[in-house]
Amino acid sequence: MNELFDRDILSGEQFTLDEIQTVMGVAHDMRRRVAHGTHLDNCHGKVLASLFFEPSTRTRLSFETAMLRLGGQVIGFSSAESTSVSKGETLSDTIQMADQFANVIAMRHPRVGSAHEAAAVAVRPVINGGDGIGQHPTQALLDLFTLQQELGDFDGRTIALVGDLRHGRTVHSAVEIYKHFNCRLILVSPEQLMLQRPMVESLHKSGVAVTETTDLESALSASDAVYMTRIQKERFADPSEYEKVKGCYVLNRELIMRTNSRIVVLHPLPRVDEISTDVDDLPGAAYFRQAQNGVYVRMALIAMVLGKA
Repeated sequence: MNELFDRDILSGEQFTLDEIQTVMGVAHDMRRRVAHGTHLDNCHGKVLASLFFEPSTRTRLSFETAMLRLGGQVIGFSSAESTSVSKGETLSDTIQMADQFANVIAMRHPRVGSAHEAAAVAVRPVINGGDGIGQHPTQALLDLFTLQQELGDFDGRTIALVGDLRHGRTVHSAVEIYKHFNCRLILVSPEQLMLQRPMVESLHKSGVAVTETTDLESALSASDAVYMTRIQKERFADPSEYEKVKGCYVLNRELIMRTNSRIVVLHPLPRVDEISTDVDDLPGAAYFRQAQNGVYVRMALIAMVLGKA
């Protein structure tokens, strides 16, 4: 049974454990078939509207690659400035226009809650590719897929989430997904960028062991994987506040070799200076494999919401 058929994908919170496991299984099958060079036509004759009102590299190209690999087609834009939004068109009208042309909509927008606004007026399924500092559910699912690929069984593992946990939409979605697993989370951030209390309390209530710290080295020593995030300059209203915390956590080769040489390193990307390039050739550096996995997970989600999985 395909529980996601004709459903919107808006937040990590919406998924049950069974649904998460189904997505992982379909994504694994997509990965296998692509690796074997199998011609896929699951979405032949279907169109994805790729509507990116905010800059994106990986997420936009990943969604578009996913639809093309499924045999479908893609329309859309990568900048609001190139659309009628620049003339004053509302989000609601833009979405209702795309609804006339496409079978599924993938959208990124800088405003929290915009994905829910789009889903409220769209007939077609809407997949949230990031709404401001709100949610990024497909990233959370591909992160889980990557952790499973890199670590095997995810249950019982310890994951360090590092950096801007307050504004990080990838983290906000990830903690909702991790609630379903027997794992331990170590939250590493400056005090002003800590994960919001309601999210931390919700993790505790779900039975997830949570530790909060500012000490990156101790977290690395105790973890199976580390999820680095960028300190997001664009999320700070006061530039001086950004200056206080930029560069506060930097992962380099020497630090990894000294604390935990076997640790798996993830990052939603783009990175700025929080992961040194001398980490890139370490066996545990999984962030580019992670980006590739995004194609398989988004293939699974697109096919499932269209009833073509």
